[in-house]
Amino acid sequence: MIVESFLIWPLFASLAVALVARELRAGRRRTVLNEALHELRRPLQAIALAAGPGAAATANGAVESSVRLASAALERIDHEVNGGGGLRRPAERIEARALVEAAVRRWRSRASVAGGSLSLRWRAGRAVVEGDRAELGQALDNLIVNAIEHGGPAITVEARPRDGRLRIVVADSGRASRPPSREGGPAETIARLSGRRRHGHGLAVVRRVASEHDGRFVLRRSERGSLAVLELPRAGEEPGAAA
Repeated sequence: MIVESFLIWPLFASLAVALVARELRAGRRRTVLNEALHELRRPLQAIALAAGPGAAATANGAVESSVRLASAALERIDHEVNGGGGLRRPAERIEARALVEAAVRRWRSRASVAGGSLSLRWRAGRAVVEGDRAELGQALDNLIVNAIEHGGPAITVEARPRDGRLRIVVADSGRASRPPSREGGPAETIARLSGRRRHGHGLAVVRRVASEHDGRFVLRRSERGSLAVLELPRAGEEPGAAA
């Protein structure tokens, strides 16, 4: 019995020390994340104030819509770190063309800085979808940025109707046609800001958003470029709505 006690108590002590150390690490991590959240909010607020309604209109709404998306992302991080009430926003009816056009405007200058181009071909007429505007915008952003950073310089976003759904395709011209990067240039600076280690988080976001909106996401890659396909169910027309 005495021998068993000598064996058991050190195990309990080691387990207790490990649990305390884990809680301390979790507490430090939470503190660091909250400090980062605080520091991220400051420049975001400054950008929002500097842009203002006039500046946002001059930039075709790109700054204003980017600030809204960044705020939604910070809100999600805050919820994951600190908990609180439900984060899910109620679904709303969204004019899909305006949503896609805003995403293309946000990233057209980024494509240009990287020596490429970004164009939109809208062939879906009036298309309305239902869901979370911020999450759908984030999914579109990730598809476009993935094409800019990993695909060819000529990038096209095309929208078409298909079997009662809206089919959005982001296509690039392949890595072989990419211009060489210039050390110290704007493209290199943006690459550093995006992080040198990439873990596929962007496409994971697209898959999650597609699933939560009863949609579908498919990515096809080849030497000639990649095709990222996002399909979303179209919402029924409201009574009296114009075609």
